[in-house]
Amino acid sequence: MRSGEKNQALTDLKWELLLRFRFIEIVCLWEGHLTTRQLMSTFGVKRQQASRDLNAYKCFAPNNIEYLPARKGYCPTRHFKPLFAEGTVDEYLNLVDSRGFMEGFSHRIGLPEAHTYILRSPPRLAEPDIVRPIIEACRRNQRLEITYASMSSPEGEERIIAPHTVVSSGYRWHVRAYCEKNRDYRDFLLGRVVAVNGDLGPALEDPSEDSKWHSEITLQLIPHPKLSKRQKDLVRRERCFDGDVLELKTRQATAIYLLHMLQVPTYETENEKANPLVLKDLSVIDDKKF
Repeated sequence: MRSGEKNQALTDLKWELLLRFRFIEIVCLWEGHLTTRQLMSTFGVKRQQASRDLNAYKCFAPNNIEYLPARKGYCPTRHFKPLFAEGTVDEYLNLVDSRGFMEGFSHRIGLPEAHTYILRSPPRLAEPDIVRPIIEACRRNQRLEITYASMSSPEGEERIIAPHTVVSSGYRWHVRAYCEKNRDYRDFLLGRVVAVNGDLGPALEDPSEDSKWHSEITLQLIPHPKLSKRQKDLVRRERCFDGDVLELKTRQATAIYLLHMLQVPTYETENEKANPLVLKDLSVIDDKKF
């Protein structure tokens, strides 16, 4: 297909085909493997239609994917360059989380101008070659040897981890995993995983033993005590309180991230203007290693 013809064809693509093409790219890039059945189940199409979609996609990006009989599916080639997706890890993780999949194509919806402006945080570093084996290890309950950079070891050091869940904290992505060095479950930022050095087989620890992940706590939020009654009423109204206290249930392992996202301090503060919303009882998070 010539360049001019290709650009015109891209412009004329139907909405549902754009979504399926984007899905093909995101799954191939970040999981390294896509089957016809995935297209069928995700979009409710028959096998014949899914096959036509894959062939149509290859007309636009002939060097991006190839069918590998051994894997019974399509895999990205070393020449892969996304045409319908941005190629960021957020796309894949939002797709898995069922949110954000429509972002980037909203201009194709025939709606009036919204007169809104949304601030978005810049993307965090995460490489497909690193995320793919981590996702696979989570699904298969495997151990991985990784090179992980930190503030204490910015050049990176080898760790053996057993990941079980990829987590969005609202402003960054990390993987919850058992760390054999620390003999405990920890959070590892995806952007700090320098390399995945190898699959070491089945995990030695049962993910169900991650007590902080499986324990639920309730955060009780209140307006800052130094606010006036009317100011407190304003805070409750703005934050959708149902009564005097806003109760939020969360995993113990994610409590700190939720508080950070809500801009609720994890310490005593006298500044009611900067911190109009505070924890009713700080002991809920005191003396706990999150």
